[in-house]
Amino acid sequence: MDSLDRKILTLLTDALPLKERPFLAVAEQVGISEGEVIGRVKRLKEQGLVRRIGAVINPRALGWHSTLCGVQVPRERIDEYASLVNAYPEVTHNYVRTGEPNCWFTLIAPDENRAREIIREIGEKLGTAVLDLPASRTFKIKVSFDL
Repeated sequence: MDSLDRKILTLLTDALPLKERPFLAVAEQVGISEGEVIGRVKRLKEQGLVRRIGAVINPRALGWHSTLCGVQVPRERIDEYASLVNAYPEVTHNYVRTGEPNCWFTLIAPDENRAREIIREIGEKLGTAVLDLPASRTFKIKVSFDL
């Protein structure tokens, strides 16, 4: 990833422009063509540096179910864990932290039954319990990364 990639990602983590051609607006800000911005973002996705670009929605307003999940994964199985949870499009975030449980993910599903099904599948495939922590209150913060 070079400095231009970092500039593009900084702009995209702040907000994708709400325009007919959002990548053209980004291109104009960094001084390259729209096609080059699209190509760079595509390459970063292929390299696994960008997982998704999409809207942040309020799942409850849509009648969907969201939850935070924790699972204790042995260090030698972290890559297996990441591949497993990342295979579910309902998983929106996935990260490793110190302490127990050491692996955390969030998921948004059309309903609670689908969320429970995913959690059960992940637990079975990992051979361990998955802690399910649905939110009792929602806190939204704006996260921007200055890369």
